[in-house]
Amino acid sequence: MPVLRILHLVGSPYNDFYCELSRNYAQSCLIATANPSLYDFQIAYITPHRQWQFPSSLSLEDIAAAKPMSLLDAIQFITAQNIDLMLPQMFCIPGMTHYRALFDLLKIPYIGNTADLMAITAHKARTKAIVAAAGVKVPFGELLRQGDVPTITPPAVIKPANADNSLGVSLVKEATDYDAALKKAFEYADEVIVEEFIEPGREVRCGIIVKDGELVSLPLEEYLIDPDERPIRSYTDKFKKPIEGNLGLTTKKYIAGWIVDPNDPITQKVQQEVKKCHLALGCRHYSLFDFRIDPKGQPWFLEAGLYCTFDHNSVISYTANAAGIPLNELFMTAINEALGMI
Repeated sequence: MPVLRILHLVGSPYNDFYCELSRNYAQSCLIATANPSLYDFQIAYITPHRQWQFPSSLSLEDIAAAKPMSLLDAIQFITAQNIDLMLPQMFCIPGMTHYRALFDLLKIPYIGNTADLMAITAHKARTKAIVAAAGVKVPFGELLRQGDVPTITPPAVIKPANADNSLGVSLVKEATDYDAALKKAFEYADEVIVEEFIEPGREVRCGIIVKDGELVSLPLEEYLIDPDERPIRSYTDKFKKPIEGNLGLTTKKYIAGWIVDPNDPITQKVQQEVKKCHLALGCRHYSLFDFRIDPKGQPWFLEAGLYCTFDHNSVISYTANAAGIPLNELFMTAINEALGMI
């Protein structure tokens, strides 16, 4: 097999936070998947000023030394590199949508879901509507804009319609708390979802990978939920504060998740629902979904997180490894699907 030239698409035109988040994830991936006999890794780094750079590594020194380019110059540079495949490592909305779409125009295949699907799943209400139509249970909710008044009786969860990592999310226990919670959520989005609170229960994530065109369900990862102390997962459950430019990235490093016993009855229930979500949304290569399990054992869809950074701590990588699929095999499977090598 010839060495594949893979371009890692890194950074963010949106802000410094997403740029650094992307750099850290991509750095971990570059280290974890390095195999010079199989892959020739290249890097495209987009700055918050929307300039392109092509550094030799993702160290801050190498990024600073790389020549900034305009979009036009960057396209000319990329098309001259004979790139076989692109791996998106951008987590802001422009990175998930516009920048993936650019590679569709350049006819360079990439691992992961399409730009149009990423645009849909970036909006939680649209995602909920699609999976609900496929028969997946979702919490009853309403979409609000500035000035709208919630009609759902608390307890209720307030969340921005298009923000990730639990930014702006609140649990409202009394109607008098609505104003403050809505104000917080509207700081992150123009639209806000108010939905019924599903009593814990449990909270799990479940992924799917596609291999030879077939859906392969992965084990569930469960997260710590406490009815009194931690009734919902918050932003601080997912990230440490940045320290010297390095973000604490994963739940495994902060509040650890654990693999659910495959014989636990909830495993098969959630895996069935996840397959419905994957097919209803039209996912490809892989998918990942969050579910709340109520005290009666009923799974409720919360949201889609269609990311895999292909390092050892990524949820899909972590749960695939628990199923006996090591990272190198997972990465090659995704490459084969993206290139159509079935």
